Amino acid sequence: MSLFSKLPGSAADADVPAANQPLAERMRPRTLDEFIGQEKLLGPGKPLRMQIESDNIGSMLFWGPPGCGKTTLARLIARLTHAEFVSFSAVLAGIREIKDVMAAAEYKARTGYRTIVFVDEVHRFNKAQQDAFLPHVEAGHITFIGATTENPSFEVISPLLSRTKVYILEPLATPQIVELLRRALADKDRGLGNESFEVSDDTLFRIASFANGDARAAYNTLELAVKSTRPKKNAPRVITGELLEDILQRKLLRYDKAGEEHFNLISALHKSVRNSDPDAALYWLARMLESGEDPLYLARRMVRMASEDVGLAEPGALAITIAAKDAFHFIGPPEGYLALAQAAVYLSLAPKSNALETAYIEVTEDVHKTEADPVPLHLRNAPTGLMKNLGYSQGYKYAHNFEEKVTDMPCLPDNLAGRTWYHPTDQGFEQRLRLRLDEIRKLKSPPASIP
Repeated sequence: MSLFSKLPGSAADADVPAANQPLAERMRPRTLDEFIGQEKLLGPGKPLRMQIESDNIGSMLFWGPPGCGKTTLARLIARLTHAEFVSFSAVLAGIREIKDVMAAAEYKARTGYRTIVFVDEVHRFNKAQQDAFLPHVEAGHITFIGATTENPSFEVISPLLSRTKVYILEPLATPQIVELLRRALADKDRGLGNESFEVSDDTLFRIASFANGDARAAYNTLELAVKSTRPKKNAPRVITGELLEDILQRKLLRYDKAGEEHFNLISALHKSVRNSDPDAALYWLARMLESGEDPLYLARRMVRMASEDVGLAEPGALAITIAAKDAFHFIGPPEGYLALAQAAVYLSLAPKSNALETAYIEVTEDVHKTEADPVPLHLRNAPTGLMKNLGYSQGYKYAHNFEEKVTDMPCLPDNLAGRTWYHPTDQGFEQRLRLRLDEIRKLKSPPASIP
């Protein structure tokens, strides 16, 4: 068998899916119009779509989470550009296999044929394996398409990265996955349309929600649910919520990641933290995580809480929430949930102040309402003689030359002179900041004249 033999599951065979292939494989889109998601890349008039339709593509990397369509898009490109498609698995291929395929691709390039080499999980290839592609990409013998779930800046060697265009693919939204499941249920050629099933929209939504942006996971769940239903004489088979609970081995909590329940729950979490109630904060956090919410969304919201509700009353809160986000990203679920729980409890017990948020809101209002006066001359640097002659930097007082490290030099434009926005509270560390600010203001005030 040649290296370019049409193997099962290759781009050449995708029009005739085998009956025993998984549903996710059978339902791979065959045209760009069937492709759901990634509208920023593949919508009408978008650059990548235009390159594909004009048969004028270059080497590229697809970076995105599992099940977002990286492999499917590579196969579509191979089909629509009429190129040979060779797929590598980073787990199975070695240097020898790569060199053999590169030699065959070089020969075919000389006879006018093009080869697309698709490398799945390219981040798993070591430096030597990635280096083996370089001369052939540079010479144009192959069009290289890599797919990775990891940041290519860290996982792909710089020479290969510089010769490819990186496209970022986003996880599919829950409604998009629901649409894919509906297609699978209706498709008689590749899907489940030849059998009669009864599935509620709520059940489809729950499958899509638990897939968390991964279309393949959603297809697998639907296929398992279908296989688990009992045939009924002269009646459609029903996929119930109870059956889905058995398959997922977890209770299906009422949740809509894109609807009202989503906003209700995040509001409850935020207000529990603001009200210093760690038990309620833990409960709402767990409700959202167990319902399929994106943990990194919760991490981002808690970073916001650290600045909005805790602020400088406990400066360490921001560091704790950032560390929780990094810890979850590092170890993943379910162990990473504990880092998020730690942040939620810490935020709940921390002293609270919204003085920073209030100050920023007020200062932005003044920025928009007042004239944008020029920077005072004494605050400008004077790197040239001309600037010095124009008065730049004249009158500037270097704080470190003063005993208290504070001067009476004004630092606001004249139209805002004397304006104050930040008013520390007496909560936590901010109490110390309030005392310090009072001290600074006294040092800046001119001494009272003696009558």
